[in-house]
Amino acid sequence: MSNISHLITDATSSEDSSRKIPLYEASTQFKHWRYSLQQLAHIRTSLNKAAVAVIRNKFEIDELGSSTHVQFLVAEEEQLLVKLYLTKITQLCGLFHFPEEVEATAVSYMKRFYLKNTVMDWHPKNVMLTALFLATKTTNNPISLETYISRIPKTTPNDVLDLEFLVAQSLNFEFTVWHAHRALWGIWLDIQNLTDTIGPLPPTVYDSALSHVRSSRLTDAELIYTPSQIALAAMYLVSPDVALKWSHWKMGTTSQGLGTDVQLIIETVVGIITKEGHAPVVESVREVDRRLKLCKNPEKVPGTKAYLAKKAHEERKAEEKRIKKATEVEKATQGDPFGQEFSGSRSALVDYDDDDDDDDEE
Repeated sequence: MSNISHLITDATSSEDSSRKIPLYEASTQFKHWRYSLQQLAHIRTSLNKAAVAVIRNKFEIDELGSSTHVQFLVAEEEQLLVKLYLTKITQLCGLFHFPEEVEATAVSYMKRFYLKNTVMDWHPKNVMLTALFLATKTTNNPISLETYISRIPKTTPNDVLDLEFLVAQSLNFEFTVWHAHRALWGIWLDIQNLTDTIGPLPPTVYDSALSHVRSSRLTDAELIYTPSQIALAAMYLVSPDVALKWSHWKMGTTSQGLGTDVQLIIETVVGIITKEGHAPVVESVREVDRRLKLCKNPEKVPGTKAYLAKKAHEERKAEEKRIKKATEVEKATQGDPFGQEFSGSRSALVDYDDDDDDDDEE
């Protein structure tokens, strides 16, 4: 996990194609879930604009002019609401005493989900409950649904299960996540072998670095940087000297700094953690949530005309599918189940009446 190759930037066009690919670079996370800041902004803005256009149209179909005074959420406000519910994952993990792996995985699932969906379609509360429950299974820390919902007020089995397939589908069914806390543990184990250059360190150093890794989960760091880069930045926040000595040992260098590329990455990650790694102001999120109730996709709100129309359409489609299948089954079972009786004559493969002796007659 603490492989120094993960600390180098991706600008490696001149790499030897024959080099052995690190395990992380072969992962779906490396291939499918890493972006630039610009890419993340574009994805979220595009999703937001598309959702607003669809929902506005639904409002207008329901009642002409009804969308005129609706204040739709912008992408930044959506992220603010998602961030609040990321903190709820931490609270629930504390309640259930789930291990670090479950919490980190659930957070990653929720972030990835909202790179394919918007809060105006799917409220973060239900997505959060589903993502956490799914994470307990994919990390091999299962909990029964009954136990899970019994500890969470005003929660029903449907609140968890209704979105489970949608969440899994939005993740492309790619459930494995590489985490910064595991990379940090790898760095910490390495440091235990460097007592000559670093000296014995108190456990509080690791604990402090781990708290920074946890703070990074409230940011986009894991969608941009590798687990090792985030872990080294967390250690750098606690002790720059230790982070530098470890990196020199790992790279086999004696230079004074980290190197221009690595130094830039670490400083950027440090800035993200310190600036964004904290819970949002609750009052500002409440205002966003209040507005969300007024601009949520009506097809997802039980009782609305759009919701009832969609359900009727789905039921009609399902009924048509059942009728079609029943007709096909009926056609397939008509007639003799053993097939039609063969009619007509056919020459035998061997003519047993043939006298071979005839061939000898002149």
